[in-house]
Amino acid sequence: MPAYSYEVTAHSAAPPEKVFALLSDALTWPQWAKPIVGHASWFSEGNPPPGGVGAVRKVGRWPQYGYEQVVASEPPTHHAYTMVKGQPVKDYQADVYLTPDGDGTKITWGASFDPKIQGTGRLLVAFYRRLIGSFARKLAAYAEGT
Repeated sequence: MPAYSYEVTAHSAAPPEKVFALLSDALTWPQWAKPIVGHASWFSEGNPPPGGVGAVRKVGRWPQYGYEQVVASEPPTHHAYTMVKGQPVKDYQADVYLTPDGDGTKITWGASFDPKIQGTGRLLVAFYRRLIGSFARKLAAYAEGT
């Protein structure tokens, strides 16, 4: 089991179907995750295409890109991925759960991982909690406005 983990939450007034559609489509990431994500594309499309299990999305900003492989796609409640390359971690497994919450959606986004460089785990937890927390909030807000 990976030694480090984090979890963040956000709330969107949009329904889970709308939030899931944005989260699971790599091509929408630059719209809602900017300025950190300036580019996102499908490196491979998975089954069913695009974005099904096995898909790999390339996401980030030049010169730093992460490659994430979709390992679960259960619309509209669960999206999971692993980090293939591009980050200083190994065994990175992320799960995003979208739960109906009143008229909207509770977004719970968490991951576990091991750092590639010993001694950096707590720093990476703080980094990912801040980064992914901002992604969850931006996704929530964008889903409300579209």
